[in-house]
Amino acid sequence: MNAEKKDMYPERNIEQYMEYEIINNRPGLLGDVSSLLGNLGISINTINGVENRRRGLLVRTDELNKLRRFQLMSGYIDDINILKIRKPRVRDRLAVRHGRFIKRAEEDKKVFRFTREEIGILVDFLAEIFQERGHRLIGIRGMPRVGKTESIVAGSVTAKKKWLFLSSTLIKQTERSSLLKGEYNDKNVFIIDGAVTTNSTSEGHKNLIREIMSYPAIKVVEHPDLFIEGMHYTLEDFDYIIELREDENQEITYEKHKKKHWFQNEDMDFFGGI
Repeated sequence: MNAEKKDMYPERNIEQYMEYEIINNRPGLLGDVSSLLGNLGISINTINGVENRRRGLLVRTDELNKLRRFQLMSGYIDDINILKIRKPRVRDRLAVRHGRFIKRAEEDKKVFRFTREEIGILVDFLAEIFQERGHRLIGIRGMPRVGKTESIVAGSVTAKKKWLFLSSTLIKQTERSSLLKGEYNDKNVFIIDGAVTTNSTSEGHKNLIREIMSYPAIKVVEHPDLFIEGMHYTLEDFDYIIELREDENQEITYEKHKKKHWFQNEDMDFFGGI
């Protein structure tokens, strides 16, 4: 819910994410917390339950000391326990917006996992990343027809970004070897099918991919594990790895792609919508 309009206190331009655990969910607890924040000069932009017995808030203030003061005072409130106060991350914004945390791999913190029914959250996640400035390299793993391409395009639309396919099998196999002058734009989202690019025999295409990989813009690589086999990059070069499955138990394999059955239009359900 929106507690206050942004233009009411323009001087409160420091945004922070706060998360607290509910120890005793007594009546009036949320009102007491909101009132204390307001009395300290802290505005609540958005608040939502993010996990069982947890609430996440996006707040604004003109001084970080006010949040430190709130944290100190909350130590005298037995009903809550402050867990986090920090500059909002993409995952924090999505947690407040959707009421739950997106899944993150324990073994690799850059890996985020979604299922087909969570595509709406994935689109928002991608849109948040696409709005960041400068170089971002994103890999998306997933089996055919699970919705990788449609998620990338929908995320671009949500972020109001133009998307460009450098390699793809969406309608026909595409391997671009050059860009028009106007397509060199750091606000564009460049989409690469790692399976197509790795198997390409066009040196012009591979040279273009190398050029764009060093270009300060958003790049999204479908099948990153195949991409690194033939293009001399590593998974360490990626800022985010996204795994998209039909369900949590689906295994992601690459046998089909390694047999070079490229033109089987793995994401032709794209036109069916999200």
